[in-house]
Amino acid sequence: MKFTKLSPNIFYTDIKIGLKLFVDCLEFKISYDDLDAQEPFGVIEKDGLGVHLIQSKEFAEKDRPELRLETNNIEEVYSKVKANFPTLLHPNSKEISLKPWGAKEFALHDESGVCVIIQQWNVQ
Repeated sequence: MKFTKLSPNIFYTDIKIGLKLFVDCLEFKISYDDLDAQEPFGVIEKDGLGVHLIQSKEFAEKDRPELRLETNNIEEVYSKVKANFPTLLHPNSKEISLKPWGAKEFALHDESGVCVIIQQWNVQ
């Protein structure tokens, strides 16, 4: 059995919040756009990763996910985010820090409560 990709669904009461985090801040591209529908939906992708953003008040109120994105240049990602979207930096992890498990990390947190941790492994 082989899998090639994991594409999570993330629910928002207002899909524009997710677009700001993933498209504007993290530079994902919209590959499928049904954003003007009665129940807005979009697929966003970057570097072989995919995420489904779905506007659904019911499901958004039930779950606020925490995701991890791995990179090989955390300083570059951090400097772009800090310069352009400092309000998205998580208040409990707004600086890059080396964690006890050996990864460098910082986190983003949008106004709906979705958390994205940026991490880099194999740090010397």
